[in-house]
Amino acid sequence: METRAVLRGVRLSSQKGRLVADQIRGLPVDKALNILAFSPKKGAAIIKKVLESAIANAEHNEGADIDELKVKTICVDKGMVLKRFTARAKGRGNRIVKPTCHVFLTVGN
Repeated sequence: METRAVLRGVRLSSQKGRLVADQIRGLPVDKALNILAFSPKKGAAIIKKVLESAIANAEHNEGADIDELKVKTICVDKGMVLKRFTARAKGRGNRIVKPTCHVFLTVGN
C-alpha cells in the first residue's frame, strides 16, 4: 500500500528542495517529521507540509497505521521559471529568474 501527495509550482529551486529531500528519503515518518521540524531550510517547511498531507491521505483513504509508514520515494522536479526584469544603469535591464519546483512524495510500509 502506497499513498501519494503532490505539491506543484512551489516557489523554491529544485536544487535546494533536493537537499532537504535527500535527508528524509527512506526514513520512518516520525523521524522524518522530526528532522524537518528542526531544519533551518525553507524547503523543510514546505516538504513537511507535503509529508503531513501524505500521512493524512494514507490514514483517511487507506486506513493505514501511522507508526508503520515510511517515506518510500520523494522526488523534487524542476517547474516553470518566472522571468522578471529589473532596471540597471544606462537604460539596461537585468533578468531575474524565480524558479519553481514540483514535489512528489510517496509513503508506504
